[in-house]
Amino acid sequence: MTSRQASSVMVMTLALSVSTPSPPVSSRSRPQFLAFSQSTSSNHRPALILPGLGNNTGDYEKLQLTLQKYGVPTVVAKVSRVDWLRNAAGLIDPNYWRGTLRPRPVLDWYFKRIDDAIHEANEIASGRSLSIIGHSAGGWLARVYMEEFGPSNISLLLTLGTPHQPPPKGVQGVIDQTRGLLDYVEKNCARAVYTPELKYVCIAGRYIQGARFLGNSILSVDSTINIENNQSVAEVAVVGDASMSTFNAPTFRARFIGQGYKQVCGQADVWGDGVVPEVSAHLEGALNISFDGVYHSPVGSDDELRPWYGSPAIVEQWIEHLIN
Repeated sequence: MTSRQASSVMVMTLALSVSTPSPPVSSRSRPQFLAFSQSTSSNHRPALILPGLGNNTGDYEKLQLTLQKYGVPTVVAKVSRVDWLRNAAGLIDPNYWRGTLRPRPVLDWYFKRIDDAIHEANEIASGRSLSIIGHSAGGWLARVYMEEFGPSNISLLLTLGTPHQPPPKGVQGVIDQTRGLLDYVEKNCARAVYTPELKYVCIAGRYIQGARFLGNSILSVDSTINIENNQSVAEVAVVGDASMSTFNAPTFRARFIGQGYKQVCGQADVWGDGVVPEVSAHLEGALNISFDGVYHSPVGSDDELRPWYGSPAIVEQWIEHLIN
């Protein structure tokens, strides 16, 4: 792994107090590499991995093995790539065309897979609580599941590159790719918390900064935008090391990726993991962390040249949230 990829940018927005929760407070810290002893024993609460859109169970086999080396028994929800074609059922729902689609019943098949995986994890939990690791869409689908069926014995929701925020309305050229699903999540799912009983940890990647398709973009290591919702504005602090970045003219690749970012957050020239903008992957009230040089998906990743959230060297930096 190169020096750039080996470094992480950690941003912790922690809403926690002794009595009542307070608004998130931003803190800055230097990248830290955690040295936990790896073990094959099952001393920690089980973890459940929820695949992202288009991914299947096999894509997370290596992550599952990595977590088990830390003594975290892990179950991956059983999802195939063909399963995602079930979402086409939403096309016959008038709400799809109005942009007001609801998760149920279109995604009931996925919630059944979550339910089955939770049942399997509970069999090895021995009364312990569970951790959910939601990758990409798996993160917000976990939030819907917890809202619809109850948090049960889930004590940690850790999301990896999850687009939590709905795209802004009224921005030219932006079409809600979820057809209202993320709007539903924002309005109907419980707000993120970081309490002894339930912790939300949202991890974002800063793999590449996008650029506007036409015109010039202002490329900046620390570029970010505010997350706005009906209640408040969440502060997103970003720690960057300018010495580790180069400021070149936007490439076609950056412009192309920027168009994807724009569909998610309304702005092209922001940092992200190549698919999900950093700002969309954080939630107000959660512990928000950003890693520099981290790619979105296990598909197309390389542990040395293009690590994703589940690459061993990256897992080493967030494993503490599962085993503490």
